[in-house]
Amino acid sequence: MRVRSLARRSFVNHLVMVISAAVSAMFLFILGWVLYEVVSRGGMALSWSFFTKLPTPPGIPGGGLANAIIGTLMITVLAVIIGVPIGLLAGIYLAEFGGESRFANVLRFTCNVLMGTPSIIIGMFVYALLVVPVQRFSGYAGAAALAILMLPVVTRTTEDILKLVPNTLRESALALAAPMWKVTLEIVFRAGKSGLMTGVMLAVARISGETAPLLFTALNSPYWPGWLEQPTANLTVTIFNYAMSPYVDWQQKAWGASLLITVSVLLLTVITRFSLKDNRK
Repeated sequence: MRVRSLARRSFVNHLVMVISAAVSAMFLFILGWVLYEVVSRGGMALSWSFFTKLPTPPGIPGGGLANAIIGTLMITVLAVIIGVPIGLLAGIYLAEFGGESRFANVLRFTCNVLMGTPSIIIGMFVYALLVVPVQRFSGYAGAAALAILMLPVVTRTTEDILKLVPNTLRESALALAAPMWKVTLEIVFRAGKSGLMTGVMLAVARISGETAPLLFTALNSPYWPGWLEQPTANLTVTIFNYAMSPYVDWQQKAWGASLLITVSVLLLTVITRFSLKDNRK
């Protein structure tokens, strides 16, 4: 076997390090550029009326996006309430009980297919399932579509994180006659709490910028959101409508809504990270 020279191995090592650093710097530059554009353009649109007033009719400047902000919060919270528990339970089954059984493998395959399915397909599915039968768009349908998008992310992340927990923890708890459900919730979940919360945050970030599913389900509305049984205002569809409009005021508000979504996801991620870090001390 031919032994490679030390100089050549050192050169290849340094070359790979330089390429990796250059690619990382490029991605950081692109991220910084995007953030700069969103902050510089969207910051001018933020005002007290932006958060407290309803949108004005087309062509009339002023108003705000208070209804879209509240509608987005309501739809997202409902989607989390639906999607996260189901995803966690499915992940627990795959990691703790399913093993390599046929049903578990089918469930994993289904999650992989859902993760790669375009969001507009999910929107069309929920449209046919929940909108067409009642002949009405609704926030409930929008929340259902977003919950379906969350499911595979939460499920696969939960399975992967729970599998990283050492089996010695499970065996020690079971040796003390603790029931399996208690071992899972109080031992395994605590050990993987940081990773599980990260998975939930990834799922929330996954749905926070989705527009296509809401176009088919929640649509939009210029009024205050009710109990989600009617078309519901939301930020992503509002951004789509306002950015495509010929009105400068609406285009500026679209940048402001984009900034609001970006900052919200960033703050939620940072707060979750720091809170979990403090709890581990």
